[in-house]
Amino acid sequence: MSLRRKRLLSFVTDADSLRSVSVAFARGVSQVMFQRSALAGWLFLAGIFWGAYECGTPQVAWGAVVGAGLSMATGFLTVPDKTQGEAGLWGFNGTLVGCALPVFLADTWPMWALLVFLAILAPGLQRGLNGMMSAWKINSLTFPFVFLTWLALMAARQFDALPLSVPAEALAEGEPDCSPASLAVYWLKGIAQVFLVNSWVAGLFFVIALAVSSWRAAIWAMVGSGIALGISVCLEASPEAVSNGLYGFSPVLTAIALGNTFFKPGVRTAVITLAAIVFTVLVQGAMNALMLPWGIPTLTAPFCVATWLFLLPEAVMAEKN
Repeated sequence: MSLRRKRLLSFVTDADSLRSVSVAFARGVSQVMFQRSALAGWLFLAGIFWGAYECGTPQVAWGAVVGAGLSMATGFLTVPDKTQGEAGLWGFNGTLVGCALPVFLADTWPMWALLVFLAILAPGLQRGLNGMMSAWKINSLTFPFVFLTWLALMAARQFDALPLSVPAEALAEGEPDCSPASLAVYWLKGIAQVFLVNSWVAGLFFVIALAVSSWRAAIWAMVGSGIALGISVCLEASPEAVSNGLYGFSPVLTAIALGNTFFKPGVRTAVITLAAIVFTVLVQGAMNALMLPWGIPTLTAPFCVATWLFLLPEAVMAEKN
């Protein structure tokens, strides 16, 4: 029996290993928002299930489970160093792939086959990109998810067995409702859309999950979504995009990444993070226009671009010092 098969068999038969795998699985979900907390991961999953079933798209929730599980298992079976897997670092891109494909592609068996395939590929692509980017002291963030999902959506246009999902009915044109209650809903949806879920209740779940793991992360998530909402309203972005929180999710990730993960807390970090949040909204507007002719969503690419650009100068300064 090969070493990999023995390792897999030990997971299935050993109770301690099963507990470790369940923790790693949940951490893989929580790492979407840079958290290393199994409890936060389970709360994220609860929010995903609530939002997916509320929106009539349960396949999104089950896709998250499949994507997280397969990418985590692939990482454990192919990477000798298990510390990253135990921290959940092999699961988050697969989780997002699992959420995204059922959102944009119809619920068919070829879609599920593609989801399985891409979730298995995600850890390898992540390792490769991280290796390439290590010279610049940055990592791939969620770009493996972005790249694989873009690839899938562009390829789907050439294969009739992978039809696009029927989009929800667009909201009427006009200004978004700016009442306090409506703005609160848009604000929470901006956080929920990190997992491609259009539900303010899910957004509340996610804030609670973040607070359980890190109160700073929860605050930065709320600040990121709030600033993005304010900018998108003031600059008269599409009412549909504003009301569905579509300008919020990338700034939320940027805020957590810079404000609570890669930089030490402090006044300087706060200033840099606030600037990066604003920049992320502008990058998203630019990328929306860039991707419009192809009909491909930007996903979390604006977050990746903005975070890389703000991390690179810090890496250069650290080397000089």
